[in-house]
Amino acid sequence: MAKKQARSISSRVAAWRIWFQAAFLIAWLDPLMVRLHTFCSPVFHCHSCPWATFACPIGVLANFSALHIFPFVAVGILLIAGVSLGGFVCGWVCPFGFLQDLIGRIPTPKFHIPGWMRHIRFVVLLGLVLIVPYLWGEEHSLFFCRLCPAGALEAAVPNTVQSAMAGQEVVWPTLAKSAILVVILLAMLFTWRPWCTVLCPLGAIFSLCNLFSFVFIRVNKESCTDCNLCRRLCRYGGGPREIGGDMQCIRCLDCTKCKSVTISSVLSRQRTANAPGELVTIGETHGE
Repeated sequence: MAKKQARSISSRVAAWRIWFQAAFLIAWLDPLMVRLHTFCSPVFHCHSCPWATFACPIGVLANFSALHIFPFVAVGILLIAGVSLGGFVCGWVCPFGFLQDLIGRIPTPKFHIPGWMRHIRFVVLLGLVLIVPYLWGEEHSLFFCRLCPAGALEAAVPNTVQSAMAGQEVVWPTLAKSAILVVILLAMLFTWRPWCTVLCPLGAIFSLCNLFSFVFIRVNKESCTDCNLCRRLCRYGGGPREIGGDMQCIRCLDCTKCKSVTISSVLSRQRTANAPGELVTIGETHGE
C-alpha cells in the first residue's frame, strides 16, 4: 500500500511541473530587483538579461576559464545541485527548459533526436566553455557567450529594443548568435527540448550527476509487463528503462504515471538494489 501511494503521489506531482517551472521563473527574473550577480544560480539563464537575479553558471565557468581562475563557488553550487537533484534541475527549475516545454506544447509533428547527437553537449562544454576561453580568451568568436541562444533571447533582444526605444545607438547581436537562436526556436516546434538534448553544457554537467544523484527514477521489476506505457509517456528519449536513470533523464516524472515506475532516493537504492522482487534502478532491468 505504501509503494502504491508513493507512485500515485509521483504521478500527481508530475501534473504540476509546469507550475513549479513558472514559480521558479519568477525567482530567476529578479522580482525584488536585487541583482545578485556575484552569486550564480544552478540554471541556464543569462546574467546580462535585464531581469536576471543571479549570474549564469556557464557564463561564470567560461569567463573564469578565460581569466585562468578556478571558479570554486560556481563549481560548488553545481556540484551541490547535481549531487542532490541531477537532471531534476533541468526538468523543474531551468527557465530555458521551461521555454522549450512551452513551445513544445504547440501541436506540430515531433521527431526524436538521434541518440549520438546527445554527446555534442559535452563537446560544447569542453570546447566552447572551457578550452576556447582558456586558450584564446573571451574575444574569440567561438567563446560560448558570443554564441549562446539564451544570451541572444534574454539579453541581446531586450537590450536592443530598449536602446531603440530610448533613441540610443542600437547594437545588434552578431549574425552567428542570431542564427543559432532562430534555429533553436524553430527546432523547439518539432522536437522536445532540442537545446537541452543536443547542445546545453549545463545539461551535460547535470546528466553526469544523474549517475549518482540523490533523486532518481526506479522501476518495479516484478510488476513491469512490457506494456511500453512509460516509453510512450517519455518525451525526451526512448523511455525510462533506457534513459530514466541515465544521463538523458530530466526527472519530469511523466513516466511515473505507469504503475511500475516511481521516483526514489539514493537511500532506497542502497537498501533494495539487489533484493529480488523489490524496486531496482532503471537501466538494470531486462539486462540493461
